[in-house]
Amino acid sequence: MTLEEMHGLDNAIESTNSDRMQCAGKALEELLVSAQSQECLTVGVYESAKLMNADPDSVAFCVLAADEDDEGDIALQIHFTLIQAFCCENDIDIVRLNDIKPLADILGNTEEAEEPKDLHCILITNPNQNAWKDAALEKLHVFCEESRASNEWVPSITLPER
Repeated sequence: MTLEEMHGLDNAIESTNSDRMQCAGKALEELLVSAQSQECLTVGVYESAKLMNADPDSVAFCVLAADEDDEGDIALQIHFTLIQAFCCENDIDIVRLNDIKPLADILGNTEEAEEPKDLHCILITNPNQNAWKDAALEKLHVFCEESRASNEWVPSITLPER
């Protein structure tokens, strides 16, 4: 294989990974909108930890989100580490977002009068095991499985621009 062929192969792999991430971002947006309309969201680090402790079987998916400003927040990073460990132990798929603003836009957290919600951790819950099946949730499960197969245990995704 020539150097040019190897470079072309690397570009093809990067393109495929980018396409996977875009597809996962769209699926996550669809899932969040759907779960919010069905009241199947738990928002906030503290609220999520309480739910996972009380009823981990009701959690279908976990989203951890942080801005660059949050990277220096040691307490938040400790919470993220504990939540990730809990999710791995209980077979809950988990993804990371590196920008909270699109998440706030999707969930409607843009009102000035309202106190901002803690969007650092969001759980998509499943009140009855068989009651709620979502195509976007299935796509995200596949995305997480594929990511784990390539040793990326908590994949990062980007939500599409609105």
